[in-house]
Amino acid sequence: MNDTRSDRPAPVSGLGDLLRYWRDVRGVSQLDLSLDAGISQRQISFIESGRSVPGRDTLLTLAQTLDVPLRERNALLLAAGYAPMYSEAPWSGQEMHGVIRALERVVRQHEPFPAIVMDRHWNVLMTNDAAPRFFGCFIDMAARKGPRNMLHLMFDPHGMRPHLMQWEDLARSLLQRVQRESVGRVLDAGTMRLLDELLGYPGVPQDWRTHHEPSATPGAPAMPVIPMVFSRGARVLRYFSLVTTVGTPQSVAAQELRLECMFPADEETEAHHRQLLADDEHHRGTTTSAR
Repeated sequence: MNDTRSDRPAPVSGLGDLLRYWRDVRGVSQLDLSLDAGISQRQISFIESGRSVPGRDTLLTLAQTLDVPLRERNALLLAAGYAPMYSEAPWSGQEMHGVIRALERVVRQHEPFPAIVMDRHWNVLMTNDAAPRFFGCFIDMAARKGPRNMLHLMFDPHGMRPHLMQWEDLARSLLQRVQRESVGRVLDAGTMRLLDELLGYPGVPQDWRTHHEPSATPGAPAMPVIPMVFSRGARVLRYFSLVTTVGTPQSVAAQELRLECMFPADEETEAHHRQLLADDEHHRGTTTSAR
């Protein structure tokens, strides 16, 4: 089965059109899908032509074989006349309590380095204390009203953009991440809108889809990742991220959550980072005492 390619949202239409759309997205023929799912090509053809409606289990097998995201599996079920199977309750709902507690524990334990929980469109849902404190060392975070979006924070010339080095390489890698890490590896309407907004900022390389090799920085040590490089005065701080998702999700909210933890890429950055937050703590303590 091929990897995903799609530049358009799924059509709001009948079951046959939706199934055909997901086959096209995954780049598989009716025969390929038949072999992978263990369902006859004739039955798949009848479903797509509207001549038959599959049983619920058959439809879920096709959706699982095509790696259809849970939100869109509900759309398939509704189109076939079945009730949705996967809860679309918000991430803060009662059923997510156990997951939220686990995320709170992880972000708290990641101190003093930033940890951020986001939804599928990179909107910030939760952070540890270190995240706003770190970014607040560069810009006035209080002036940026919520809900905050992590990518807008990075691309905005009035946000972190002036403090980011190796900007073109970083911008390309972030845009490619949006596409690569989209739920089900498919660009939904909200993700496409986010990409359009980011590409509208000045100085964003338009060749991000086709550019694959990061430009070499003379004298820089080789790294297995493209780091986020921040400059603050004479200091240069390099970080990389680990991204975590919920394993075996059974609700839309659980599938769409993303936890990103930033780590120093070298010992010098770690030392500077700890000093940066210590200076911030001292400044806040001094300000509080003066009041």
